[in-house]
Amino acid sequence: MTTNYRKAAVIGCGFVGASIAFRFLQQGLFSHLVLLDANREKAEGEAMDLSDGLPYGASMEITAGTYDDLADCGLVVITAGVNQKPGETRLELIGRNAAILKSIIGEITARPFGGILLIVSNPVDVLTYAARTLSGYSRERVIGSGTVLDTARLKQLLGEELGVDSRNVHAFIVGEHGDSELAVWSGANVSGLDLDDFCRLRGKALSAGDMDRLYREVRDSANEIIKRKGATYYGIAMAVGRIAECIVKDEHAILPISVTLEGEYGLDGVALSVPAVVGKNGLEKVLEIPLGEAERSALSASVQQLREAVGSLKPRL
Repeated sequence: MTTNYRKAAVIGCGFVGASIAFRFLQQGLFSHLVLLDANREKAEGEAMDLSDGLPYGASMEITAGTYDDLADCGLVVITAGVNQKPGETRLELIGRNAAILKSIIGEITARPFGGILLIVSNPVDVLTYAARTLSGYSRERVIGSGTVLDTARLKQLLGEELGVDSRNVHAFIVGEHGDSELAVWSGANVSGLDLDDFCRLRGKALSAGDMDRLYREVRDSANEIIKRKGATYYGIAMAVGRIAECIVKDEHAILPISVTLEGEYGLDGVALSVPAVVGKNGLEKVLEIPLGEAERSALSASVQQLREAVGSLKPRL
């Protein structure tokens, strides 16, 4: 079956899935968007509601569908799963969401699907590894939203701290999309200017304590939002929209997506979020960026947590 790279699907029409669908409508990336949910009426309602905005948006078709409609999709975004509760870590979601993912992947692989799987459900790194294992697809075709959102949070907070447009801030959050993630301060810059040099030129001081505070704000951001409104969905919708844009437009952009490592950073048998080149085929290249000694140690600790999580999951795959 021929793959239609301008056809996408979102599986799971909760807050996150519906927000992603709305973002896709705004972007005008696709000519056809298919919505799937365990509650068929929910998918139908979202498709109807979104379609009402088409006269003021992009020219596209938005429908509720079935797994048969996914066969020729260029991109399938999986958001289905239970939500993270207040005080609950993303890794604590493993058992519940792994079972849901296994059912979904079984349905997709039963069809001649040749597109890209983008995992958004949490814990995203563990479920990206599970999706790759269950599907048997190449790692280029099975990626996760990773720390694209976390990185955006860091860029925004750092931009506010330095009094500069966050789009000029370049810094990464890597590792687990969760409590063990780390900020790569050693490579942070503002439009090519080393962070220390920019602070000096700007007359700003950014101490180690300031950097630790910003990192903690990023790490704890989801919990703080969940405490206040019950869930996070707008930020991740923007992040997924950015990943989709890189794929559809074949941008060869660099984003910290979740990928299964095959020797990079001396690691394999685990998926985690690291900078990678993203284009029309999904993952193009994992980038092994330089890390300071403390950053390497923090990454190792993050990997250890993910390995333990994957180990607990393997009997169910």
